[in-house]
Amino acid sequence: MVGLMSRMTTVFKARVNKILDRWEDPRQTLDYSYEKQLELLQSVRRGVADVLSAKKRLELQVVKARQEMEKLEQQAKEALQLNREDLALAALERKQSYATQISSLEGQIAQLDQEFQKLQATEQRLQQKVDAFRSQKELIKAQYGAAEAQVKIGEATSGLSEELADVGLALERAQEKTENLRARAAAIDELVNSGALPDYTAGTDHVSQELSKEKIKAGASADLERLKKEVQR
Repeated sequence: MVGLMSRMTTVFKARVNKILDRWEDPRQTLDYSYEKQLELLQSVRRGVADVLSAKKRLELQVVKARQEMEKLEQQAKEALQLNREDLALAALERKQSYATQISSLEGQIAQLDQEFQKLQATEQRLQQKVDAFRSQKELIKAQYGAAEAQVKIGEATSGLSEELADVGLALERAQEKTENLRARAAAIDELVNSGALPDYTAGTDHVSQELSKEKIKAGASADLERLKKEVQR
């Protein structure tokens, strides 16, 4: 009973595939595959643009932080001239905080730059594959159109049945769809292999935070001594 049901299922699937083969135009399948590849290419391009935008935002933050450091340096000098060493030290501590921030931002910028380069290379490879597929697509469509015309002429002159003609067309369609799927799989692999953006939101533990504070205080003290010497000259 199980064997009979299996054979009936096989026969049914074969008949359904035959009907689909008869109504499906491989040229439409090629165009659809090409549209999907273009969508994939646009997705990669959006990724490139997003990474570049994030990098530019971080670079602007670095510029602003450097400006604040210069401002705090001047404030510390003015405080020392007024014999307000406490204010000078506070300004220099803030300056060191900005220095730490700049160091962190520059590390993130370097990581984003690496990611940008990878995505850009992926975009270029994918663009080449899409261009090659487009050329091959048009060639195959032209060949299919010529073959279709030849089949119709042959049927008209030799009286071949539609069933016999479908055999050749089904084989041709199977070969074309196989090549299309290979091209699409290769394009998707390029995107998957491009990697993902690293997580820049991870915080530091308590020990790291305390060490950072101590470094800031030490840097500020060194700045204070330097400014004292400059003011006393």
